[in-house]
Amino acid sequence: MQPMPPHWWRLEMDAPAELEESLLWKLAALGIQRVAIRHQPREPERHRLLAWLPAVDWPLSEREQLAAALAPLGDPFGLALPPLQWQPQAEEDWSSSWKQHWQADPVGERLLILPAWLALPQEFASRQVIRLDPGSAFGTGSHPTTRLCLEAMEAIPMEGLRVADLGCGSGILALGALRLGAASASASDTDPLAVRATAANARLNAISPGPGGPLQVALGSVEGLAALLNGEPADLLLCNILAPVIEALAPQFEAVLSRAGVGLLSGLLVSQLPGLQQALGRGAGWSTRLIGDQGGWGLLEIRADQADVA
Repeated sequence: MQPMPPHWWRLEMDAPAELEESLLWKLAALGIQRVAIRHQPREPERHRLLAWLPAVDWPLSEREQLAAALAPLGDPFGLALPPLQWQPQAEEDWSSSWKQHWQADPVGERLLILPAWLALPQEFASRQVIRLDPGSAFGTGSHPTTRLCLEAMEAIPMEGLRVADLGCGSGILALGALRLGAASASASDTDPLAVRATAANARLNAISPGPGGPLQVALGSVEGLAALLNGEPADLLLCNILAPVIEALAPQFEAVLSRAGVGLLSGLLVSQLPGLQQALGRGAGWSTRLIGDQGGWGLLEIRADQADVA
């Protein structure tokens, strides 16, 4: 008797920190939505990508083409793409299988990222909990750019601050700011699915997203965020987006960040810093300082040039 063909292929591969965002973006662009990043808090340097693909749509020839499409992603970092491993799976609820790969994830000294379906482990009971449904690739806290920003926020006296989150994705940075004591957070993203994810994650944290609440979220870029702030720039700007986008938006930052405030910009490679720092200083009037880096990714702090403030 011939063995039954698999209903699903489970793709597994190592996901180096440098490639994680690129892999998630490329898979989504190829229509592959059933994706998870397995992140073991006890092995913070090792991330494992998993994806579930219908076997009928992914014969051998298509799987080989997928490997060829992913291979160039390592070129900007001088990395070879890790091997792709394909495991057959019987018909099952893929989302239940996917959920098994998530654990409570401590960040810094005070925060805990907790998948929505998990109970709070007693060992982390003293931490500030950010509950997330990591069902979409909008930022789950595992990527260095997100962690750098969350850890830097712990060092800022957050009590009473008005926070702006530009390119909010899952809303994790805005929610982290509120957990650390910020008075309010305004968030925007150009992707309507990200806006929906931020609102849903706010509700998971018993925060009502909307007018009058501590968190507001809107569709749009700087202009959408400025509208939420109602003409009063924030004390703290959080921006975890790609360096070319930050550079393009820098001239508009004054609409969302007070000249007495501070901005944390992540989502950028250390190698991209010189050009970005020049753009932020030239005309935009911001002084810059690299305050953290991990795996080739950097965290940039921006403040108004003192001459401009004076």
